[in-house]
Amino acid sequence: MSDQSEFTFEESLERIRSIVDDLEGGELSLDDSIEKFREGSSLLGHARKLISEAELRVRVLTEDEGVPELEQA
Repeated sequence: MSDQSEFTFEESLERIRSIVDDLEGGELSLDDSIEKFREGSSLLGHARKLISEAELRVRVLTEDEGVPELEQA
């Protein structure tokens, strides 16, 4: 496994999709499935962190520009 902290959001998402495909394929042993699940969970946390950081940057930029705050979905 690569150092996930170096992954971009897009790379993390692609790796998560690959892990999901592997898990859904049903070809992995139990131990391999657990390891893939652990890796996917870690990547998901990393991707969420990247999204939070991006949201903060957008919030700072919009506040600096006097743009009205975006509504939460």
